[in-house]
Amino acid sequence: MRRHVQAALLLLTGSAVLHISVLSQVYLRYVKEGLRPFLVASAVLLLLLGVVGAVRDGLPFAPRRTAGEETDDERTDDGQAADDERTADEHQHGHGHGHGHGHDSGPRVAWLLFLPVLALLLYAPPALGSYTAARETDNAVARVAEFDPLPEADPAPLALSGFIARVQQDRDRSLAGRTVLMTGFVTPAKDRAGTWYLTRLVVSCCAADSRSLRVRVHGAPPPPADAWVTVTGTWRPGGGGALGTATAPVAIDARTVRRVEEPVNPYQDTTPLLP
Repeated sequence: MRRHVQAALLLLTGSAVLHISVLSQVYLRYVKEGLRPFLVASAVLLLLLGVVGAVRDGLPFAPRRTAGEETDDERTDDGQAADDERTADEHQHGHGHGHGHGHDSGPRVAWLLFLPVLALLLYAPPALGSYTAARETDNAVARVAEFDPLPEADPAPLALSGFIARVQQDRDRSLAGRTVLMTGFVTPAKDRAGTWYLTRLVVSCCAADSRSLRVRVHGAPPPPADAWVTVTGTWRPGGGGALGTATAPVAIDARTVRRVEEPVNPYQDTTPLLP
């Protein structure tokens, strides 16, 4: 890859990162919201480096001077260039017949760097979904010392992490007899027919460190995998310990299942809004 192509790659990369972090919110599919300033700063730096490279080496398809065109600086430097050429020849002969390529070009595999850049510009990859959630260690929620009272609304809106924590930690059994409302995406359950998982993926930094939160859903036919839905229902006992203990089953008997749009930030486990 020649230097002028490298400059073009830097400019395209900077433009792609700016596109997903400033002109849209696509970056939330890959990193946390707090990393946005760092993405913007990185994009600006890449653009500056690309501009410097373009000024120094030109860009692909830039108009070139004809063979007879020479500037005053080039004529002044002709003598020095000839000396440099002789020195370079002597250096090359001293190391054999050379390597068959110029020193201003990198390995051909570097051309593959254009693929992720074009993907961001033309079709940004979606957020992680059921394929990842089915392979993650699930339901690692923080220990809660004291629970706030459930909302008085019926159904009571809860984040998945809040529901899981109350099922396995709340000794007051605040979920007993209460109808709750939760939102997430669908992950098929291959271990038990007739059930599926309401799922959220949460991240600490980026999609690479994602962790899954899953609630098994009973009593409703499974929507398509990765579809975002809002489920209302009650905690389902059976197959584990009592409500409020660490072995209590994280499951729900669904009353209604409604398709919803994917949230802008799919990795943020927030309490859903009541319809």
